[in-house]
Amino acid sequence: MKLGDFNYFSATRRRLRDSNIGLRVLAVALAVGLWIFVNAGERGSVESLNVPISYSSLPQGMVIVNNPPTQVKIDVTGPRTLLSLLDPERLTLKVDLRSFAAGQSEFKIYPAMFNVGRNTTVTSISPDQLSLDLDSLVTRDVPVHLAVQDKVASGYVISSVDISPSSVTIVGPSRYVSPLTSVYTEPFDLKGLTADTNRSVEIVPPDPSLGLSTGHVDVKVNVGEAIADREFHPDVEVQNSDFKYRVVPKQATLTIRGPAIKLASLAPKGLAYVDANGLAPGSHELPLQVTVPDGMQLVRQSPDKIRLRMYHEKLTTTADEHSS
Repeated sequence: MKLGDFNYFSATRRRLRDSNIGLRVLAVALAVGLWIFVNAGERGSVESLNVPISYSSLPQGMVIVNNPPTQVKIDVTGPRTLLSLLDPERLTLKVDLRSFAAGQSEFKIYPAMFNVGRNTTVTSISPDQLSLDLDSLVTRDVPVHLAVQDKVASGYVISSVDISPSSVTIVGPSRYVSPLTSVYTEPFDLKGLTADTNRSVEIVPPDPSLGLSTGHVDVKVNVGEAIADREFHPDVEVQNSDFKYRVVPKQATLTIRGPAIKLASLAPKGLAYVDANGLAPGSHELPLQVTVPDGMQLVRQSPDKIRLRMYHEKLTTTADEHSS
């Protein structure tokens, strides 16, 4: 080989070596830049998760009165690839209630309570504190009262009410159960009733947190005629007399008790009289007698006695009975 050829090949080899070094440097630079870009982005990622809350070991005979949250929101920072693997269910916040007493308590939530793994960090918690209100669970029997609306028909009244069962068992927080003296039903419509009526009626829960042994009762409303007193002023009649007569006083005052509807239609004629059977003409003092219809009773009367004067002149016509 000639010297010139050797120099040519040497120069060419140097050029190729220098070219490879440049490519290698460029490749390394690109790789480093890509690594920095990827890792910088990974470290700055944030994932928001809604983590369930589990309440356990509630002391026997106790109940949670308020409605504490069932989940908590946390923000976690770290590499995106690791954040994508986080499962909210596996991060469930477990609240052990065995040491809690009746009343209000606060439970602080810390980042360490969430096992998010290495290279990730919990940076935000909302809410970061739980408020719990516990109370004793009690049972009590209370009577059921019937609520009514409108009125029975005129002249009628409610004589009695039968409720079955007459009481219910209530279970719930003592603060709600202890003050109760009774529970009420939905309104029972009485409008226009004239006879006994049976219905099933719902009970109105005193509070949504309370449990009732039954949600309804069977009710029988017994309806009867209203009983009233009415005053009458009938003419005093004379029965069994063959003679003309005069009575003093001519009218009596009677108070009769009975069903209001029947009293309203009762006529005064014939209610008060004296019996002149077998009496001779002259002056007589006779007891006032009162005819009371069945189902009614005489409460008061005035007077007790009537003065009857019978004349020797015989009665001839019906008109003569009233001419004296």
